Amino acid sequence: MSSETKPALSVVLPFFNAEKTLKAATKSILDQTFWDFELLLINNNSTDESLQIAQTLSKADRRIHILNESKAGVANAMNCGLKNARAPFIARMDADDVAYPKKLEKQYNYLKANPTIDFIGSEVEYVPYISENKGFRRFVDWANSFHTSEEIALKQFIEIPVINPTIFFRRELFEKYGGCRDGNFPEDYEMQLRYLSKGIKMAKLTEKQLEWHDYSTRLTRTDKRYSTEAFFQTKAFYFKKWSEQHNRFHPNIWVWGAGRKTRQRSANLVKHGLNIAGYIDIKKTKPDAIFYKDLPQPGKFFIVSMVSNTGAGEKIKEFLLHQNYREGKDFILMG
Repeated sequence: MSSETKPALSVVLPFFNAEKTLKAATKSILDQTFWDFELLLINNNSTDESLQIAQTLSKADRRIHILNESKAGVANAMNCGLKNARAPFIARMDADDVAYPKKLEKQYNYLKANPTIDFIGSEVEYVPYISENKGFRRFVDWANSFHTSEEIALKQFIEIPVINPTIFFRRELFEKYGGCRDGNFPEDYEMQLRYLSKGIKMAKLTEKQLEWHDYSTRLTRTDKRYSTEAFFQTKAFYFKKWSEQHNRFHPNIWVWGAGRKTRQRSANLVKHGLNIAGYIDIKKTKPDAIFYKDLPQPGKFFIVSMVSNTGAGEKIKEFLLHQNYREGKDFILMG
C-alpha cells in the first residue's frame, strides 16, 4: 500500500466471479457523498471477467486498490481486506449489492457522534432476482424491525442481527478480537456473536441504506455452512458464554419446545456445558414436559425458546411477558 495520507475509511469488497454485478456494486461506493475512503477489491480466484473489470475501474479512480487472495472462501478474502485496511473505520460491501449514496456518510457520522457504539448497520431493501423467497422476506422484515444495541443484544440468538453488507465498524474491533474465522459455520454470524460476547455494542440506522440483492447463487442458499443446523451450532457455542454472564441459574436452563427437532438442536447446548433441567410444550400430552400454562411464577428458572416455526417465537415472547417474565432476565429466544 502507498505511504500517502491514510483515508478516514476502508471499504472491503471481496469478489468471486461477479462480472455481472461488480461494476454496479463498486460504482455505488465510488458515488458516495462521503469520499475520504479507500476501496479494497479482493479478488478471490475469479475465473470470469471480474478481475479485468476491477482493473479497469481502478485506473479511473485512485481510491481503488486491488488485492488477490488465493485461499478460497469469503472469510479468507475478507481477512485479506481487513489486514490491508489502513483506516480507523472499516465498512463491508458485497459484490452483488448496491449501497445508497449516503450510507457511508451516515454511518461514519453516527459512530463519530456515538462513542459507545462500535459497530453499525442499517436497514436494507430486499431485491429478489428469482421467485421471491418468503423466508428471506420474513428475515429482512425482522432485521429491519429493530435498531438499538439493547434490541440487538436480546435478538442475537434468533438470527444474524445485522445484515452483513451493511456493517461499518471501528478497526480496533478487528485488532482486538480478530476478523472472519473460516470453518463449518456461517462466518459473518460467528463474527457478530464473537464481538457481542466481548461486550461490543451494535446498532442500526433506522432507514434503508442498501439494496440487498437475492440471487440464486447467494452463499446462504448454496453453502452448507449456512444451514439451519450450522446456525444452531454457532448459537450454542456463544449462548454458553452469554448464559455464564446473564443466566442466574447457569448452567441450568429450561427449553421451550419438546419436539424431535428441538431436542436435536438443544443437544448442542448440552455439548457446550448447559444442563437442560426440563422442557416446556404447548401440548399436555408430552409426559416429560411442562404444559406451558402450568409454568410457575418468574424467578424459578431460565427459559430458552428454541421453537423455530414461523411466528412462534413472538407468540412465546408475548405469552411470557404477559406472565411477567422478563426478556434477557427470565427467558431468551433462540429460533
